[in-house]
Amino acid sequence: MTAAGLIFSNIHDEALHEMTSRRTMASVPFGGRYRLIDFPLSCMVNADISKVGIITHNNYQSLLDHIGSGKDWDLARRSGGIKILPPLITAYSNAIAGKVYTTRLEALMGVVSFIEKSTEDCIVLSDSNAVYNMDLKKVLRAHEKSGADITFVTKKLCAEECPSGKDLKVMTADDDGTLVDCKEFDRFDHTGEIEIYTNVAVINRTYMLSFVRDAVARGYTSFFRDVILRHMNERNYRVYRYDGFYDMIVSLRGYYNCNMATLATDARRELFSNRALPVYTKVRNSTPTTYTSGAVVKNSVIAEGCQIEGTVENCIIFRGVHVGKGTVVRNSILLQNTFVGENSFVNCVIADKDVVIREERMLSGHETQPFYIEKGKSI
Repeated sequence: MTAAGLIFSNIHDEALHEMTSRRTMASVPFGGRYRLIDFPLSCMVNADISKVGIITHNNYQSLLDHIGSGKDWDLARRSGGIKILPPLITAYSNAIAGKVYTTRLEALMGVVSFIEKSTEDCIVLSDSNAVYNMDLKKVLRAHEKSGADITFVTKKLCAEECPSGKDLKVMTADDDGTLVDCKEFDRFDHTGEIEIYTNVAVINRTYMLSFVRDAVARGYTSFFRDVILRHMNERNYRVYRYDGFYDMIVSLRGYYNCNMATLATDARRELFSNRALPVYTKVRNSTPTTYTSGAVVKNSVIAEGCQIEGTVENCIIFRGVHVGKGTVVRNSILLQNTFVGENSFVNCVIADKDVVIREERMLSGHETQPFYIEKGKSI
């Protein structure tokens, strides 16, 4: 079975509005050297998917800069490769009165030409607000074996630990994996172990074309309400239960917690240590990080090109960060080229790119409410 990929880059921008005013959710930095799009894109490449469309909305200059020609993912190809799909590129945009899409189904209407011109058997859909490293080859094999129209990838989680997001769906399947119910997550109604939809799905291409065209003709806008629920009893919908690391980012606190979770050995091993499932990103040739004689580093991820003169504990440090003498940085995420002066104290802080924290500053948030500093700000 052959497959192409489609990734929604902007669909969750409002959930992380602090960091997406100048970039898409897909291009939000993560884990010291990655962007969020690296995870779904790498999963597709590892499954031998050589044609991937990235559906954009706005603010996608940083995404273009990161993706480039796609060579870092082996997608710089004459045939197939990576395709940046801006909104309103087909006549189907008239179906939504010339407006930029607001839902997945409307986004698919806008890129229907990509679906029509693809010759692959199925399309793998993924959002870009989650961190995971999934073996999509297994999902595709299960989809082909079951003869499903759509296979939804689910993850079992404790309801009390689920993020509160407007787009979180709870799915119920019978013993053979057939979908029998799908509801929006409600913290008051759902308790114990539940199966959430990971927003990763495999859909037969011809079936996708049929429901997109039907949606245009009937004025449908919701993939959840107008496709899944409307046709659940008459189509072959299946679930595939994924049991690896998975975290969905639906808030600034969720972004902070997800980054901090990757400091745990088991999480890092699941995400980054499987040689058969590498996570690719844009390659940058930077100098090694410099640690002076007074530097102390504990349980942290530190990218190349940094200069560490102070103390860093339980942190995610991106490229080009400077931590001055006598400074203590704990439980924080410092994005690219952040400068922290001497004799400062920084705790539970998310500093966006090019932030300057001057000497003798004391900044502290909390794990439940990290302190965020906008890109380019000086304190």
